[in-house]
Amino acid sequence: MEGVLTPEIWIAVAEKTKIPELRRTTRDEPDYDKLMRQRIEILGRHGIKLSDIQKVIGTLQPLSGAKEFLDELRLLVQVIILSDTFEQFAQPLLKQLNWPTLFCHRLIVENDRIVNYQLRQPNQKQKSVAALKSLNYHVISAGDSYNDTAMLGEADVGFLIHAPEKVKQEFPQFKAVESHAELLKLIKGVL
Repeated sequence: MEGVLTPEIWIAVAEKTKIPELRRTTRDEPDYDKLMRQRIEILGRHGIKLSDIQKVIGTLQPLSGAKEFLDELRLLVQVIILSDTFEQFAQPLLKQLNWPTLFCHRLIVENDRIVNYQLRQPNQKQKSVAALKSLNYHVISAGDSYNDTAMLGEADVGFLIHAPEKVKQEFPQFKAVESHAELLKLIKGVL
């Protein structure tokens, strides 16, 4: 979701709070658990609460063209967003995208403080794709980060969109595009 359809939430939080360490995303750190432990420690150290993050998220809008891309794509196929975001973060952005289906994780919160997180399951993106394929669905996936590459590899067809150069270089097996229009054209080409 983030970086493909919506802005990166953690980058927006970093800009609002002026805490540069929160700018790190799965584009920078392939170890999701390490990244989340760092984020939770930083939030605790600076006294940033879930409600503070939700206020920032409330100011965000989907990336330019994302809603139109999803609307057109849903006329052609069923769409499921597999994301490493959290239920407590996603609602304002999902509303702006006409409520697409989202599979994501959950934060563990005590007194408005994020104390931990609960994965839906380890490697949930890859396992979700494998489950859909086991139901005889043909799966086309797209992503932008290290944490998407297992999903892309599991899918029948995988594409990178808006990916950083280092991800594109490390995973040349996935065709890379820079716009929703290009991605829609590629998807239409494999339907």
